[in-house]
Amino acid sequence: MLTQNTYQQYVKILKEELVPAMGCTEPISIAYATARARAVLADKAISAKIEVSGNIIKNAKSVTVPHTGGMRGIISAFAAGLVAGDAGAELEVIAHVSNEQIEKIKHVKETFDVEVCTPENARVFDIGITLRSEKHTAYVRIVDTHTNIVEIRLDGEVLYENLPKECEKADRSGLCIEDIVTFADTVNVEDVKELLDRQIDYNMAIAEEGLKNNYGANVGKVLLRAYQPDIKITAKAYAAAASDARMNGCELPVIINSGSGNQGITASVPVIVYARGMHVSKEKLYRALCVSNLVTIHLKNGIGALSAYCGVVSAGAGAACGVSYLLGGRKSEISHTLVNALAIDSGIICDGAKASCAAKIATAVESGLLGLNMYYNGNQFYAGDGIVKDGVENTIKSVSRLAHDGMRETDKEIIKIMLEEN
Repeated sequence: MLTQNTYQQYVKILKEELVPAMGCTEPISIAYATARARAVLADKAISAKIEVSGNIIKNAKSVTVPHTGGMRGIISAFAAGLVAGDAGAELEVIAHVSNEQIEKIKHVKETFDVEVCTPENARVFDIGITLRSEKHTAYVRIVDTHTNIVEIRLDGEVLYENLPKECEKADRSGLCIEDIVTFADTVNVEDVKELLDRQIDYNMAIAEEGLKNNYGANVGKVLLRAYQPDIKITAKAYAAAASDARMNGCELPVIINSGSGNQGITASVPVIVYARGMHVSKEKLYRALCVSNLVTIHLKNGIGALSAYCGVVSAGAGAACGVSYLLGGRKSEISHTLVNALAIDSGIICDGAKASCAAKIATAVESGLLGLNMYYNGNQFYAGDGIVKDGVENTIKSVSRLAHDGMRETDKEIIKIMLEEN
């Protein structure tokens, strides 16, 4: 049985993580910081400095910023936040942009005096926006997570300061597979229904949009055209199509997981497709989504917000655990599914947000479902098989160590490669 404290912590984690975002979350975070700095400045900005970590550059460099008429990159995100950002809307900061404002965003991108740099002491996730007018200077800094403002200054005076260690968030260190399954079995559905209904509605809407229209490399459409569509292909295709749309300028919001829209899509859409194909009750779908979302969060907690390790690997494994739950699996089946999935594709790198993320999502979902089917057919990977350890929690720790510590130099090299001339 879960303690009441653990139960409340799990509900709080879901409420903190499953929030809406418009577009790729790293450029949206730049737009949010810019909008907040503009509000603090309360004057016409004439120049700016954007200080971002390498991982922010990686994830904002190539992706389309929504509501900009197809513009890409850091300066586009900055310009959108400066011209049209709603400082109170967090990750929906540029959800409402007029055609007139799009033209202004383009003008700012082309003409504004702005410097982009990477501080030597930057955290992995780090965004600092300095705006200057003729008389004043405003500064806003976000670190670690996409809306976590830790410092606001006006003319050097600190208006707000909240160091990362002081941020009050639900404790994720207590997450474990056994308690996640127990929580899914026992949760009062009313405590999570609104969150999960929104995730179902938003993420399936953008998946359908991705299959309907032309976005990026059309990975979702390719899957449905090139293969005989069964439930597995459909699950992969819908998840990939949602990313096709999101990475390439679609203006529909998504519900994120672990700070990422692609991870939110991957953790939810395949589970929803399976639930619909299996004709299970809505309540069972809610409980399966609790599993897929919390397993994804558990995996990402030890890895960190950004790394060289592709986050959809965790979400694809989480989705497979959710499907296992739909099939009647509990701790043993879900644990073995997870270990198998992690043993298969823990080598996928993150080289930023762009069209190919959709293909990586399809691969991660495929690996998760392969891990599921392996176990249900009497096969599994064992401790000593590569990074697999004895027990699911120990294997999760291995993956966290690989992604958080082992791939630091890989991350630096990826960023160097991405910043070279094509």
